Amino acid sequence: MKKFALIGAAGYIAPRHMKAIKDTGNVLVAAMDTNDSVGIIDSHFPDASFFTEFERFDRHVDKLRRAKNGTQIDIMSICSPNYLHDSHMRFALRSGSDAICEKPLVLSPWNIDGLQEIEKDTGHKVNTILQLRLHPAIIALKEKVAQSPKDKKFEVDLTYITSRGHWYLQSWKGDENKSGGIATNIGVHFYDMLHFVFGALQDNKVHYNAPTKAAGYLEYEKARVRWFLSVDVNDIPADVRATGQRTYRAITANNESIEFSDGFTDLHTVSYREILAGRGFGLEENRVAIETVYHIRDAKLSPLSGDHHPFVDALVK
Repeated sequence: MKKFALIGAAGYIAPRHMKAIKDTGNVLVAAMDTNDSVGIIDSHFPDASFFTEFERFDRHVDKLRRAKNGTQIDIMSICSPNYLHDSHMRFALRSGSDAICEKPLVLSPWNIDGLQEIEKDTGHKVNTILQLRLHPAIIALKEKVAQSPKDKKFEVDLTYITSRGHWYLQSWKGDENKSGGIATNIGVHFYDMLHFVFGALQDNKVHYNAPTKAAGYLEYEKARVRWFLSVDVNDIPADVRATGQRTYRAITANNESIEFSDGFTDLHTVSYREILAGRGFGLEENRVAIETVYHIRDAKLSPLSGDHHPFVDALVK
């Protein structure tokens, strides 16, 4: 049984980590969040120590480490705001623990290099949640692409709209310096999936970029991809919106739909099982996706030239 600590216990994604820790037969012994709305802990680990101040959490973790009686934290799960991931992973490694970090791993590619140095210095490892790589539908698509002719490129459209209320832009998620912007915050695992399935990235154009939506074109060894991301409910197609649906996800490859909604929320537990079995995804596996979103964040807009997502047309009229 591994002993876990969790940073970011009040966040949206934290319950999935708590469930994964429990489902894999391990125990959460300490958690930290500046927000104290963490009653969800009682559903999983009511005996876990909880801290709202990082300094007190740091002292507790260090105390367990120095006790040398088997109470040291083995793995630290990190679900804090994006801009804090780098610092919290460094803290985990230097505290004598491995780390499991949510997406996006970091905001800038060079942060990966620094973390790799700390891995070497400490002998501890960062594992990351790249859950789409574990989805059966994505694995099947990757196999299909691998078996296709070498010179064949798939024509891919990626559309992901996950509506958020007015709170979104008022939170840290609406601050590009903290979240990395919309492509980083809600799109990074899709870009990782595209690289995982279709190979090396060859071109990266941005056609539209705003706080609530972004669109562009990506070309990989085996695919040409038009993408659109949004948190604006008004971008959901009218017929879908009329049914009351507030999320719209559509991925097609050569006009064939790729459906992976089923089982999506259980992939954290699968990820934890793989990590605990020594088959996790480390720092380097994140590099292409982080480079992709870093470029999107600062790129000049490219003119529309037929390679743009059709949803962009309504935005630039």
